Amino acid sequence: MKSLYATCILFTSFALISNMNAAPDATNAPAKTEIATFGGGCFWCAEAVFLHVPGVVSVTSGYAGGTTENPTYKQVCTGTTGHAEVIQLKYDPAQFSYEKILEVFWEAHDPTTLNAQGNDHGTQYRSIILYSDDAQKQAAEKSKADAQKNFKSPIVTQIVPLKKFYPAEDYHQNYYNLNKGEGYCQFVIRPKLQKLVQHHVIPPAK
Repeated sequence: MKSLYATCILFTSFALISNMNAAPDATNAPAKTEIATFGGGCFWCAEAVFLHVPGVVSVTSGYAGGTTENPTYKQVCTGTTGHAEVIQLKYDPAQFSYEKILEVFWEAHDPTTLNAQGNDHGTQYRSIILYSDDAQKQAAEKSKADAQKNFKSPIVTQIVPLKKFYPAEDYHQNYYNLNKGEGYCQFVIRPKLQKLVQHHVIPPAK
């Protein structure tokens, strides 16, 4: 009996060691994420829209496309830093492709108005796509050409390489969800979200 007991212990030990050395279960592996960076007016609006998109892991409001290092919101608002208000997404391409993200981008703002969205005017509010690699560049250019068919006026969206992304100050992050009672959120962002949900561009908030 002692010999049989010892054998069982030995086999159990081998099994535990084998499990420890085994490759992780692919179904439990974290999803591979990619980034997408673009701007279409106020980043509060864009952030609120893309927080609804399936497969988006996080959305960060920030600044890109300019020359001033570590710009502040106050500096960007002067229009002298060259930066645009943008958002940077981390997303799971297996759930929602870059091409699908661009489709939402065209629907979520007016890409035919130069340096303006609604009552927001200035180069910091320009329509812009900042690509991270050649694949994104090609996808953005094709998507822009396809989207042009839906607009009477020429699309003025810039497509440029992403050189540096600077996250905006903390109070800009998750702005709509934290400030729904404010006038801009009630009269600008909320109607935009409602319209995009009604047109089935984005799903309703959970």
